[in-house]
Amino acid sequence: MKKVLALLLVVLFLSGCATPLPVGCLYTEVGMPAAAGEGGHGSKVGIAKSTSILGLIATGDGSIKAAMAAGGITRIKYVDYNAKNILGLYGEYTTTVYGD
Repeated sequence: MKKVLALLLVVLFLSGCATPLPVGCLYTEVGMPAAAGEGGHGSKVGIAKSTSILGLIATGDGSIKAAMAAGGITRIKYVDYNAKNILGLYGEYTTTVYGD
């Protein structure tokens, strides 16, 4: 019985839900394009972050709107998204907006 339970726990831990970005079982650190606006580089950068602890508690405002406000941006050139997750224990998600 203990072996069956242990096997089920391992399978549950290693299997995951489909996600919109690459996710590693043990460690994830990826950067992905989130959106494109007018193109070009822009003169300002705004960053917004959110965090997750144990997949149970998530805080912060990682929205494009929050990143625009942080950088004083009114016209978006492009947006990048970065995710870092360690063993599902701690996750940090960053939205970076470039614009004017």
